[in-house]
Amino acid sequence: MRKCKVLLLGFIFLGFAQLASAQGDDPLPSWNEGDTKQSIIQFVEKVTNKDSADFVLPAERIATFDNDGCLWSEQPMYFQLFFAIDRVKALAPQHPEWKNKEPFASLLKGDVKAALAGGEKAILEIVMASHAGNTTEEFEQIVKDWVATAKHPTTKRHYTEMVYQPMLEVLNYLRANDFKTFIVSGGGIEFMRPWTEAVYGIPPEQVVGSSVKTKFEIRDGKPVIVRLPELSFMDDNVGKPVGINQHIGRRPIASFGNSDGDLQMHQWTTAGDGARFSLYVHHTDAEREWAYDRDSHIGKLDKGLDEAKKNGWTVMDMKKDWKVIYPYELK
Repeated sequence: MRKCKVLLLGFIFLGFAQLASAQGDDPLPSWNEGDTKQSIIQFVEKVTNKDSADFVLPAERIATFDNDGCLWSEQPMYFQLFFAIDRVKALAPQHPEWKNKEPFASLLKGDVKAALAGGEKAILEIVMASHAGNTTEEFEQIVKDWVATAKHPTTKRHYTEMVYQPMLEVLNYLRANDFKTFIVSGGGIEFMRPWTEAVYGIPPEQVVGSSVKTKFEIRDGKPVIVRLPELSFMDDNVGKPVGINQHIGRRPIASFGNSDGDLQMHQWTTAGDGARFSLYVHHTDAEREWAYDRDSHIGKLDKGLDEAKKNGWTVMDMKKDWKVIYPYELK
């Protein structure tokens, strides 16, 4: 039942995107007219026009998208971290030692700030403790159940309601022009795969992300893959081009991101021959979403802004370029 609810919710969102795209001849109706919108359309038109010197064969039309802060919101902390904290709370009865062990003790007292004071080490410890020990099938169901029920602390919306309507339109527009769209995220690959097809139209095999180590076992006579509490691959910063090469096998001709964690993906994309396109989602709307960039603890965009200006990459302005932020605003 819950699985059906998640899928139905996702298809409703996709329906909104497709409905909006069908309005008139405008492929990006939730984007305000301006240079940013035109830069996307002009790139797509020139690489799909057979008479253009920049024409790209459909098989080579690869577009990669970061997830956090690019396809859905990421404040006040990454949504997967909210998931991890909820998992720690659910698992606490099985781990009485956590009451006196950081960062778990602070989490269980509701002091998230203190729990995360340990930085990346503390976050990794929380994620490993909350994301491992299950089979891949068990973990998939846990994620689906969480996505179907958990809500953002500020908006009180399901997290999958906080995807960006304008980016859903970009995904649909690219696919309508024979692009293959991939997620390339620092988030967990098996955290994203259970819901990305329903919400974004991106199937599991087109999701690239960070991963934990796994092993094959026979449990109760059944073959399973078990998740281990050890990081296997970090798909962020310099890891993104590596992940693209390993999982996709083609260099993208278009990439979309929002932070310095996407810098190397943009560099890898635009270093190729022929027409190339890279875009940064710049969070500038403190009223409808959040405004942050160079000094943010989440989704920091500092060096990327400078590199974008130097290299001629597109930097969109959320406040200026987007008519709406989320699909539910279309109602």
